[in-house]
Amino acid sequence: MDKLGTLGIFIQVAEVGSFVAAGHRLGISGSAVGKAIGRLEDELGVRLFNRSTRSMALTEEGSFFLETCRRIQSEYEEAQSKLSSSQAVPRGQLRVSLPLAGMLLMPTLSAFMTAYPEINLDLDFTDRLVDVIEEGFDAVIRTGEVRDTRLMSRKLGTFKYKVVASPDYLKAHGHPKVPEDLLRHRCLHHRFANSGRLEPWPLVREEGEMKLDLPVTTVASTLEPLIYLAERSFGITCLPPFAVASEIAQGKLVSLLTDYLADTGTFRVLWPTNRYLSPKVRAFVDHMAANLFAE
Repeated sequence: MDKLGTLGIFIQVAEVGSFVAAGHRLGISGSAVGKAIGRLEDELGVRLFNRSTRSMALTEEGSFFLETCRRIQSEYEEAQSKLSSSQAVPRGQLRVSLPLAGMLLMPTLSAFMTAYPEINLDLDFTDRLVDVIEEGFDAVIRTGEVRDTRLMSRKLGTFKYKVVASPDYLKAHGHPKVPEDLLRHRCLHHRFANSGRLEPWPLVREEGEMKLDLPVTTVASTLEPLIYLAERSFGITCLPPFAVASEIAQGKLVSLLTDYLADTGTFRVLWPTNRYLSPKVRAFVDHMAANLFAE
């Protein structure tokens, strides 16, 4: 086990490029990490890293050894998963990255916490493109397609956006019957934090996608302010269904133009490629797939 532990330390240093940062991940000091790498290099008889006062990079031998270590670690985890009882209680820390809008997934996540009290969630909310493996995430929830071949993925569901407004707003300003009616209304828009672009409203007719130059009354980079303003009759907004399901159920918001909206949203859960999932990751993936879009 000491050998496996040393290999794990080497992998962490190679991924983050720093003894101190690797130590933070592992919960040990940077000095202890440096000593472990020094002992490993002495044992192997090769230099694994080129070090300077400002940087650290793998040597050619280090790059070869990294791939070998990752394979050993993966095979060990696979064997460990095979030997674990299928009835084993999922436990331990689960580090998950979610989009900023993931705050609106908290009912599903809190239900997961109730169902699996021995799993401790470490939730990171960001819209940036995280490196799942190098940043040490067990799972990531995102929308869109998967381009990283190092990751496995499972589709959690496809959803249709909701155009919503409050009953009081509709009483004062009228009820839009067709998409063109939106041109006469106050429209509240979401701006992507990464690109700065406004998220398009996925309006369609039978003949295909519609592109309307909608009024831009208010813009926000997260969804919660748009929900708040729509509830208080400041305008009409277009949001994913999980963001406004509670408000619609309570009658605070009304769904509009349902026949003119395309199925454009897809949630996926991603995790590092591994044929056999650990019990905690499998429990999380299965729970999210079963409950995120449950009626």
